[in-house]
Amino acid sequence: MRVFVAGGSGVLGRRLVPQLVARGHQVTATTTSASKLELLEQLGAEAVVMDGLDAASVGEAVAAARPDAIVNQMTALSVAHAGKPNLRNAGRFFATTNRLRSEGIDHLLAAAEATGVSHVVAQGHASMNGVRRGGWVKTEDDPLEVVEGTKAINHLEDVVVRAGGAVLRYGGFYGPGANDDQVNLVRKRLFPLVGAGTGHFSWIHVDDAASATVLAVEQKAKGVFNIVDDEPAPVSEWLPYLAECAGAKPPRRVPAWLARLLAGEMVVGMLTEGRGFSNAKAKRELGWEPRYPSWRQGFRAELA
Repeated sequence: MRVFVAGGSGVLGRRLVPQLVARGHQVTATTTSASKLELLEQLGAEAVVMDGLDAASVGEAVAAARPDAIVNQMTALSVAHAGKPNLRNAGRFFATTNRLRSEGIDHLLAAAEATGVSHVVAQGHASMNGVRRGGWVKTEDDPLEVVEGTKAINHLEDVVVRAGGAVLRYGGFYGPGANDDQVNLVRKRLFPLVGAGTGHFSWIHVDDAASATVLAVEQKAKGVFNIVDDEPAPVSEWLPYLAECAGAKPPRRVPAWLARLLAGEMVVGMLTEGRGFSNAKAKRELGWEPRYPSWRQGFRAELA
């Protein structure tokens, strides 16, 4: 197929493009920076500069590529786009990403309709943002917790599913280029265990996220899928293990009231009340099996 990957130079795009090419697909991949065109070409794609927030730019790029499917991986979470991560001011940090998940997806869907593209796959999110009531592990039928960015993600899910496409709710990324900042904080003992560390997270290696995306494209999947590993786990389990794999001292412990003063309510909520996700639907309906069934193998392999 001819596959158009919007956001091909991002953390996941850089792992997805080679997998699509290896499966025999012809890939057009976009970036916002002309300096990354050569990278995308080296990965095997035809590279295009596109502004996902400009309807004309999106329309022209999609029309020129004449794709059979569109994959939306557009975010603006890098330091170059969003500055240093700052969850005390999450609205500012996620502002452009929220626009890409609302205005940007609308532009892509309009371009798809105008050029007769029948299938769209889009990036969602499912790491610790399951609704904070009931059990610790959520399915696709459970709502998302209302935190910064949820409104934009809900919009993206609604419009893509209504258009007959698929939304892949990826867990927390790790792997090449995905969580280096986080590992550095752990090594500096600046990522503490807050309270009892009861908040649950779901993780996914970027290569496993990419392989699920290839399957969703090839199968013309419809609906919402949690793309996470087999082991959602509390912070009290995965954070000390990540520190051990990274060769760091065990994380410090900080009471929730102090963390609230230092880092803000959003961080405390994530680390003490977050809900993880089940991947049963993706495994059942897409036939997907992650290479790293647990962050336990994945962290160890990446940090060996």
